[in-house]
Amino acid sequence: MKYKVGEIGKVIGGGTPSTKHEEYYTSSGKGIAWLTPKDLSSYSKMYIDHGSRDLTSEGYNNSSAKLLPKDSVLISSRAPIGYVAIAKNEIATNQGFKSIIPDKSKVYPEYLYYLMLENKLNLEKVASGSTFKEVSGKVMKEFEVEIPSLSKQEKILNQLIPIQRKIELNNQINDNLAA
Repeated sequence: MKYKVGEIGKVIGGGTPSTKHEEYYTSSGKGIAWLTPKDLSSYSKMYIDHGSRDLTSEGYNNSSAKLLPKDSVLISSRAPIGYVAIAKNEIATNQGFKSIIPDKSKVYPEYLYYLMLENKLNLEKVASGSTFKEVSGKVMKEFEVEIPSLSKQEKILNQLIPIQRKIELNNQINDNLAA
């Protein structure tokens, strides 16, 4: 069945505190988890818990960043469009994301993850902007996707997730061999 993304979840943008204030940022794992599209540029796993740096409480309070719940689907909406991951824990993002808090009575986060990966080119087509292309919150909410029943989603995920795990394990083995 076709749904607008805004019908299957809540679309949330992100924010960045002033980079002139070093006290707004801290080492990864030491503050409020925060992502930029760059953090996903070479990331190949489904779930993510932190970016390269975190926000301090002061940085979070002085930005428009919002804390997203675990299982939110994080989608880069500019520079570039279409990086996707699922929040392993509460996490905030910069303004380069339009993330989706999925309505789990309609869509599994993992299904939405694969669906948005598959729709990368379609998202790029609906993006606008002169300096660089961006998918706005309004466009993301109106973006149409095909969502089968939860039981069909489960059957599909039962095929995809074991393959995803093997890919992630192979990547980890390759990283260890290269080290």
